[in-house]
Amino acid sequence: MRNTVLNKIVGSFTLFLLFMLAATHANAASPTLLQAKQEAEAKGYIFFTTHDEIVAMAKKEGKLRVITGLGPPNYKPWINAFKQKYPFITDVRVEEIRGQDALQKLVLEVKVGQAKEWDIYFIPPDWALQLRPYLKKHDILGMANHGVLKIHSGMIHSTEKNLLSVTSSLYGIAYNRKLISEDKVPAKWEDFLKPEFKGRKFALQVRPVAVAGLVPAWGLERTLDFARKIAAQQPVWGRGASTIQTAVAAGEYSLYLGSSFDSGKRIMSKDLTGNYIHKTIEPVPTRIIDDAGGILNTADHPHAALLWLEFLASPEGQEIIDKYEPLKASVFTPGSEVAQEVRGKKLSALDWDHSAKYEEYLSKIFEAYGFPKADK
Repeated sequence: MRNTVLNKIVGSFTLFLLFMLAATHANAASPTLLQAKQEAEAKGYIFFTTHDEIVAMAKKEGKLRVITGLGPPNYKPWINAFKQKYPFITDVRVEEIRGQDALQKLVLEVKVGQAKEWDIYFIPPDWALQLRPYLKKHDILGMANHGVLKIHSGMIHSTEKNLLSVTSSLYGIAYNRKLISEDKVPAKWEDFLKPEFKGRKFALQVRPVAVAGLVPAWGLERTLDFARKIAAQQPVWGRGASTIQTAVAAGEYSLYLGSSFDSGKRIMSKDLTGNYIHKTIEPVPTRIIDDAGGILNTADHPHAALLWLEFLASPEGQEIIDKYEPLKASVFTPGSEVAQEVRGKKLSALDWDHSAKYEEYLSKIFEAYGFPKADK
């Protein structure tokens, strides 16, 4: 009897040891993952081999501070969903930053080490790129590629590895079909150069955001030539996309070159007449890098911040952006409105490299329009 009991105890203990060994083996990092960690750390980057490791450290932090250029309607849904996923992060604060003065102030504070209350920021990429030296060097790209963080690699800067964007934007054209028949509406960008569109026949923004978006597909010289020819068409020059789009909806202008997808679709949804139409034409100027973000060196809660970045890039976080921003979730999210709009179409994609030159494109196109440079 004693032997039978002893054998059962020994057998149970053996099974327990085998279970523990199997669990240890399952949780052990693969040689490929360990090599990626070693390579990242050799370049000064921080690399975690498991998601659980990030979560364990985020539990000790329990807080998160985010600054963003995305609108306040996103905040409550984001925070509620994030806390439901990570209930141990009990104190989450998200604040908006808007306007050139506020952005300039933030950049200055970061550069002198005074932005200590923030863990993470999302601001326009031409500002974010200035702050790269002040970001904590997490190898977000490497961890995403190895499944430690569930983030599409296309959202992450290919060389910096610690800067990412979870939003995208498109540009097209808008028209009022009460004022122009649909068969006359341009089907491609060059159609705006036809003789029938000369002499205040369409509206165009002074700030050439949409035309600058053609540079990746056309190259700078062809885009500048197009800009000069467009200016020779004598369009109605305007300031502010929303002002021009509202004027098209009201019937003041029949056609607008440069309508943004998100605001254009929003106006369409509110237009009871059904006359306002946004149209996407190819190549589609696409800022695949819209608001960009990263974790600051001075962050007090960097691990909670990593989880936040992953959450914003998740289907749930992206769905909130599409609903409340709206329509600005990443082109890399298969179910996003932007991704569905451009499916099967040729893109002119402003990626990280082009985003770094975006202000240069704007300045040169502005000059090609015949306006003086801003610094003059």
